[in-house]
Amino acid sequence: MYPWLDPSGRFSFFKLTVFVALIVPGIMLLWPVVLEGGATIPVKEAILESGDWTIRILLISLLITPLRRITRFSKLVQVRRQIGVAAFVYVMVHLSLYAISQNLDLGKIVSEIFLRIYLTIGFAAVVGLSILAATSTKAAMRKLGANWSRLHKASYGIAILGALHFFMQSKIDVSEATLMAGFFVALMLYRFAHWRGWSLRSFMPLLTVSVVAGLATAGIEYAWYALATGVPADRVFAANLEWMWPMRPAWTVFLTGLFMIVVCQFGRDGAARTVIANVMASLRLKPQHSRGG
Repeated sequence: MYPWLDPSGRFSFFKLTVFVALIVPGIMLLWPVVLEGGATIPVKEAILESGDWTIRILLISLLITPLRRITRFSKLVQVRRQIGVAAFVYVMVHLSLYAISQNLDLGKIVSEIFLRIYLTIGFAAVVGLSILAATSTKAAMRKLGANWSRLHKASYGIAILGALHFFMQSKIDVSEATLMAGFFVALMLYRFAHWRGWSLRSFMPLLTVSVVAGLATAGIEYAWYALATGVPADRVFAANLEWMWPMRPAWTVFLTGLFMIVVCQFGRDGAARTVIANVMASLRLKPQHSRGG
């Protein structure tokens, strides 16, 4: 019942830390709304921020499984449900703020959802997250049995709907939406690599995912500008080949993939000490031990 307790009912500092990290963005985005008494500008900004955090947290929930395979940090499983439910909470905040912006006019809200395709797509994602949240309990897992795992694979489709909604409401500047789409591609590639039997603790599979995900991100951004806007797509693609700050989404996805390689190599199983020892051995040096042993 409490997000800071582990499965055995004991206090978990790890779970408490994750819980606090999940609620802090919500407090920060809602605070201006409360402070300004629901004024129009803070509400509109909070609608966008809550939507952004919904897809970020949803992608983090999809990261748990490959990250556990890479790091072998088994406690990550304990926070997967917590993170997934947090994505549902943020999307409900997103929907509630939209309703407030429409003066809680239910008829207008329903008509807008059906008439505006990007709202229809977004609402489909809301329904999907609601179903996953409602079936996230242990009782639901027992009742659904093997079907529970199949049902919760719908999170992949929900993430696609969320990314598409993000693109469509972003209009011209789709950098953040492209970044989220690129991270989703990377997460799917990690799953594909595992399905193919490639070890996610090996250098080449992780490097391959990094490169392919980075190129796919550049391709997604190019395709969006080419098909949905009047902005010259060739210029956008050329920009992805240059190093600049702030970085283009493709570079961010690629470098994040490289960071995952570092996480793997310098993980909690003593790999860092092994690497250092090998380097020193190649230099014909002996590691210096402290006097305390």
